[in-house]
Amino acid sequence: MTTHTTALQARDLSVSLGHGSTRRPVLADLNLALRAGAWTAIVGPNGAGKSTLLRALAQLLPNTGEVMLQGRPLATFSPRERARALAWLAQSGAGEASADDLTVLDVALLGRLPHQTWLAPPSAADHAAVEAALRQTQAWDWRARPLGALSGGERQRVLLARLLAVQAPVMLMDEPLANLDPPHQADWIALVRALVAEGKTVVSVLHEISIALMADDLVVMRQGRVEHAGPCADPSAHRQLEAVFEHRIAIHPLNSQWVALPR
Repeated sequence: MTTHTTALQARDLSVSLGHGSTRRPVLADLNLALRAGAWTAIVGPNGAGKSTLLRALAQLLPNTGEVMLQGRPLATFSPRERARALAWLAQSGAGEASADDLTVLDVALLGRLPHQTWLAPPSAADHAAVEAALRQTQAWDWRARPLGALSGGERQRVLLARLLAVQAPVMLMDEPLANLDPPHQADWIALVRALVAEGKTVVSVLHEISIALMADDLVVMRQGRVEHAGPCADPSAHRQLEAVFEHRIAIHPLNSQWVALPR
């Protein structure tokens, strides 16, 4: 189990996007602590700043303020240290077109780069980690196929395997359920629960509200602000969730779970 109670913490985090006269603030002086060894879902309407927050936590966007990873300023990590400690899954495989000619196996092996020395070939441990990750996402049978030959859902499972192959203690996933059909969404939920049971921390931006309500903790955002952060079962989380969606959804209990239904 992890020895830290907080996996990631944002202190006065601010991000502006755009250029010149079109530059606009998206996050302003945001403070947030994400619990270690838990699954946190970040939700909110379009334009709330969810993906921007996740990318800022991963240090993929210029920002002001401070991000702490397992009690240490993330800015003090070397690139290799950070890549080992914090794994990232981009939204719908953004920026992955250049990998289309790589085989599934080679794409997943990219997740092992933080563990390899310069120009060293993959080790037996690297291959074992990649095989385990591809089997976890049911992508092992495609290992010889090029990434560009896969469907959107298949591709998403390969990119998820690459993230798993890093074996990082903290995993950030931006819309990981994109292109996945309901059975594979259920597989993803089971995988996340297994990761958390191992002591890993998972933070995911989700549009699927009923699935987000299965998480341990919920971060509800609106217009670049955090309106609520805490356990999913907290009634105040449900009230804030309904409010940010302008009460067009309602949260109801169903079979020991919470679901979001249209009003």
